[in-house]
Amino acid sequence: MPTQDPPRGAPPVADQTADLRVPADGERWRCAGCGNLTRFDVTRTRRTTEYWHFDLAGEHQVEEETVRSEDVEAVSCRWCGRSDAIEVVDRASADTTADPASDSAAG
Repeated sequence: MPTQDPPRGAPPVADQTADLRVPADGERWRCAGCGNLTRFDVTRTRRTTEYWHFDLAGEHQVEEETVRSEDVEAVSCRWCGRSDAIEVVDRASADTTADPASDSAAG
């Protein structure tokens, strides 16, 4: 989808999050728009090496996987649909009461 230019003098509007990465240990995604911490649509491309173990019937199971590269192309909030408000935050300090899925937010 092409991006429209902002009006003259206005700051550019992001179509997507600036920080497109999988959160590290101790981090998580958060939608700054609605407070969602739990549900996101993620588009990513992964290059992996896998060890496949086939049984005698020909069914396989992946027993080992090594991720060679991973690119997150897009992240959007499943609750409000925004892709421009997704941020990576510290997992321990994330306010879970603001999440639309929490009992207190449901009211």
